[in-house]
Amino acid sequence: MKFLIIDTYYPAFLRACYARHPGLSSLPYADQWRVLMEQVFGTADFYSSHLRSLGHEAHEVIANCDSLQRQWTREYAWRLWMACPLYGRLGKMKSWQMAVLKAQVERLQPDIVYVQDLNLTDEECLRAIRKKGRLVVGQTAYALREDLDYGAYDLILTSFPHYVEQYRKQGIKSEYLRLAFEPRVLNMLGPVQVRPQVAFVGAYTDRHSNGNRLLEHVAGQVPVDFWGYGTDGLPVDSVIRKSYHGEAWGLQMYRILAESAISLNRHIDISGRFANNMRLFEATGVGTLLVTDWKENLCEMFEVGKEVVAYRTPQECAELITYYLEHDGERRAVALAGQERTLRDHTYQQRMKELADIVRKHV
Repeated sequence: MKFLIIDTYYPAFLRACYARHPGLSSLPYADQWRVLMEQVFGTADFYSSHLRSLGHEAHEVIANCDSLQRQWTREYAWRLWMACPLYGRLGKMKSWQMAVLKAQVERLQPDIVYVQDLNLTDEECLRAIRKKGRLVVGQTAYALREDLDYGAYDLILTSFPHYVEQYRKQGIKSEYLRLAFEPRVLNMLGPVQVRPQVAFVGAYTDRHSNGNRLLEHVAGQVPVDFWGYGTDGLPVDSVIRKSYHGEAWGLQMYRILAESAISLNRHIDISGRFANNMRLFEATGVGTLLVTDWKENLCEMFEVGKEVVAYRTPQECAELITYYLEHDGERRAVALAGQERTLRDHTYQQRMKELADIVRKHV
């Protein structure tokens, strides 16, 4: 099978990456793409590399990285390259992005178009792609816009168990696919010196309101260092702000987790009763102790108390952090067991085998 993975990156990350690499936007498409993948942001090239190892053809495109997509059009679709400034002046950059996606699909001729961001991708564009007989698959584990048209998709994959049930009740084909960790990150990190700190890396938006209240409570009881984005909406006297160190993306984020004795995690509000986020696997994968919110399916992924630690209340969270900071031998034992579990059961190599099996049923 031949896959085209349509991904999007956070604009803040793209701005930071291009600022750190002067001249990046003038490089050939393949060179820009490789530099971006080397940042290991999000799922990077984890999908395509492991799909190829399974004998499939696969490639990622970053639909909202205009510098990268402009370079692609300059090399492969010069009419779109020439038209980009006009789209910009008319305030229609999304239309230009969708036009580029169509051109990339026509050039690469995939059997499966895999959409990582349902909110950005235009359904009209996807319907045009489907007319060619291609399977259009969407992936979600986040809040979706209310006007989303699921009719543009043949299949929706999600790491939210409750989403699968909801979609199927609506007559939408849906399958469960968990997130994962990429072991290559460990080689990229190299030797790591663990410090006795508690780290939280994540978002502080209004979609995390319950989690933000928890973080405020915990940080008032024990020292926690914070990184991430969305702090503008926090109160001026927020405890989080006092220990906030800025944004952290890709390999920097992994290094912060790896150097921390404990990684604190909490889920977005819409996750409900279920554990699903990437931090479960990123934190355990790099070998830090994961302290996460208790969810009813967490035990399906990890042995709670032996591979990860779970809390049910903000106070219990603070108490568990205090305990494991004071009992370093136990902390290291749980962290090591968690890492071993992730490297055994939760890698992208395994997930891509699952993905290929799922897609094969629907092609």
